[in-house]
Amino acid sequence: MERSLKMLALCAMPFVLCATSAAAQDAANPAPTRAYVSNERSSTVTVVDLASGKAVAQWPVGKRPRGISMTRDGKYLLLCASADSAVEVRDPASGALIATLPSGADPEQFFASHDGKLLYATNEDDGAVTAIDLAARKVAWQVTVGKEPEGVAESPDGKWLLVTSEEDNVVAWIDLATRTVTQEMETEARPRHIEFTPDGSKVWIAAEVGGVVHIADVATKAITTTIKFAPPNVPDYKVMPCGIRFTPDGKTAVVALGRADAVAVVDVASAKVRGYVKVGARPWHLAILPGGTSALVANGASDTLSVVDIASLKVTATIPAGEGPWGVALGG
Repeated sequence: MERSLKMLALCAMPFVLCATSAAAQDAANPAPTRAYVSNERSSTVTVVDLASGKAVAQWPVGKRPRGISMTRDGKYLLLCASADSAVEVRDPASGALIATLPSGADPEQFFASHDGKLLYATNEDDGAVTAIDLAARKVAWQVTVGKEPEGVAESPDGKWLLVTSEEDNVVAWIDLATRTVTQEMETEARPRHIEFTPDGSKVWIAAEVGGVVHIADVATKAITTTIKFAPPNVPDYKVMPCGIRFTPDGKTAVVALGRADAVAVVDVASAKVRGYVKVGARPWHLAILPGGTSALVANGASDTLSVVDIASLKVTATIPAGEGPWGVALGG
């Protein structure tokens, strides 16, 4: 959810989480003031205040929370409680449970449709993707995909829904007009995450075991570029790409590299790695903070969050989280 920036000053702090944007702040969509982090081993959500850079709350939630996101209107926090086979709707101010949505078996990641009406959840055990009607709070439809689906994303134009299959090593292209799989695109081993570029012309796919990120052209539905990673002093088998996020201007991507204990900063136009940043142990997913100058990275094996300055390629702060931080969502 892209938003223009409003200044968040950090008094007496050694780092800056947010920067000033040239654009005026849209009053209807205020800049996020909090980060919400799902902790899969402790079944909690850590709440981070962006102004102070501190964890201010830890909420108990459903079992094994993974995917986490705000609704498009910013009113609710959505959370995949994977072991409960449910999606929880929570009050972002208090953490109170508002509703539990039917999601299919073992939801892992999800994606809120661009029109805000549906939530697409991948069902790892069922080999399916489930579309949930957010207003009616019921399943709208379901499509069978490859085995062990995880990553899911809707194209910015609303025409395509893409779903990764970790076991089959394919990405399913679902035509949303007909709700049918029209193509299965082969990838390197264990594709786990999908991210469309802001302009919708390309889609980036993280193949965890393959150790690469594929870039596919949306018009031709073909992989055009494959990015390999080589962080210093890290053996190839530890390079396991997962979460990908783009800066709001679409010029830079930050990729979490799993067991490499690092993130890669990539120039989008050239698809060249600009540099690597050593973070905590096993970064899974991340969020780009307001202004696009920093990233907040969830380190799943060290129970911490790293604040990464994208330009200087440095960690500027480390914040404690719960056990097994996995996903990051921004809201307020």
